[in-house]
Amino acid sequence: MPLIEVTLTEGREPGAIRALIHEVHAAVERSLGAPAQSIRVIVREVPRAHWAAGDQTLAERDEINKGD
Repeated sequence: MPLIEVTLTEGREPGAIRALIHEVHAAVERSLGAPAQSIRVIVREVPRAHWAAGDQTLAERDEINKGD
């Protein structure tokens, strides 16, 4: 039973998340030949204030780049 986990920053439209789930599911089904009902896709959305790179959260980076 394939289990695919996708982690994204929050803020996307529900339709975009649904499209992502569909495309990931189709790719796994096609590439592995897994039965459709056995494929699991989990999408986790993380607040930008909880995601950091280089000791700077994405929310902090957004604030800095706001002036550009």
